Amino acid sequence: MIIQLVHIRVKPDAVEAFKAATLDNTRNSRLEPGVAQFALTQQQDDPTRFVIIEAFRDEAAIEAHRQTPHYLRWRDTVTDMMAEPRHAIRAASVDPPDSEW
Repeated sequence: MIIQLVHIRVKPDAVEAFKAATLDNTRNSRLEPGVAQFALTQQQDDPTRFVIIEAFRDEAAIEAHRQTPHYLRWRDTVTDMMAEPRHAIRAASVDPPDSEW
């Protein structure tokens, strides 16, 4: 299992548009066979900050995701909404174990 925590800060006037575009991506991503979880979170004390929690079964699932129409649409739509470039942290699942995802 490969967990990615994608940190994003958007421009204040783009928060609602960013959420709408990202919901399309997260909901469609959860339908992909190599995705165990795909969730959007918004920071409570700073609504311009988001974290997308992505759980992929393997590297091939990440590569397949990056070719999907919904990801490409999201990437192209939200780029100008970001206040700074997004960055991701990769992690391994400690608990639950991979078999329980």
